[in-house]
Amino acid sequence: MNSAIVLETEERFEHPALFYSSGDEYLNGTIPFIEGGLTAGEPVAVAVPEHNLESVRRALGASAERVLLVDMGEAGANPGRIIPSVVRTFADAHPGRRVRIIGEPVWPGRSELEYPACVQHEALLNLAFNGRAVTKLCPYDAGELGQRVLDDARATHPVLIDRTGRRPSDRYDPDRILTDYNRPLERPPRSAIERAADYATLDNARWFVTAYGRTVGLSAMQLIDLEIAVTELLTNSISHGGGLGTFRIWTDSRHLICEVSDTGQITDPLVGRRSADDAQHYGRGLLLVNQIVDLVRMHTCPDGTTVRIYLRLPAQQLED
Repeated sequence: MNSAIVLETEERFEHPALFYSSGDEYLNGTIPFIEGGLTAGEPVAVAVPEHNLESVRRALGASAERVLLVDMGEAGANPGRIIPSVVRTFADAHPGRRVRIIGEPVWPGRSELEYPACVQHEALLNLAFNGRAVTKLCPYDAGELGQRVLDDARATHPVLIDRTGRRPSDRYDPDRILTDYNRPLERPPRSAIERAADYATLDNARWFVTAYGRTVGLSAMQLIDLEIAVTELLTNSISHGGGLGTFRIWTDSRHLICEVSDTGQITDPLVGRRSADDAQHYGRGLLLVNQIVDLVRMHTCPDGTTVRIYLRLPAQQLED
């Protein structure tokens, strides 16, 4: 594929997936896309893992100065941050103009734990930017990623691009993806500690989780983040989930994990991924949580909602 991707200029969201199997195919798919945007006077951002970011930077040469380059391994480590903090922030910075963004949220090395949040992100992009003048190209390493990932990409992207050209996806169905990946979370281990909190006991809950985090070696900043995140989740449960939130806390080999459950149901699929302006009256708590923890997983249904957060244990703790 050696020609630039031709795009329409009307205000609608374009969301193609690029399947590549080599470094050359990656650059053949991304560099014409970037240069086409620059030629058309469109702002361009590239948010991909560091190794691909450096390849793009080198290939662009002096033109790299005209492109916002973002390490997705940092900015999108928690996939729940990508829409509000990467894509939406860039698009909102250029009102009235079509923008082009390359975003690679799934790459070899993404964990099974993170993947459901990644594919939910890809499905939610179609809802978050429907009717907006944004073109979002999403590369997928077809040589290294498994068949499930590629099948999910076909369901979350209306257009597919590979070495043979560009075509509509006959499996496009992002609503199915959102339903399929709204799965009950794995049961906590027996070692998990469970407590309940209402307004009268919220301070005690906050103290308890912070003390637990300190015992497992979280840093001072992580303890602050943990306290804020659990406070926001419990406050949401108490206010909107029946007046009571049940929290459970434990560790695995890499993370401190805490979940909060209640009897409420979340009906907005973009909750926690809208910008602060859009989330003025609801969802700001989960938006904040997404910004400060390493991963958020959620399951919601008519019987209730569980939100689970992960904070990575410090390296010294992992070695021990």
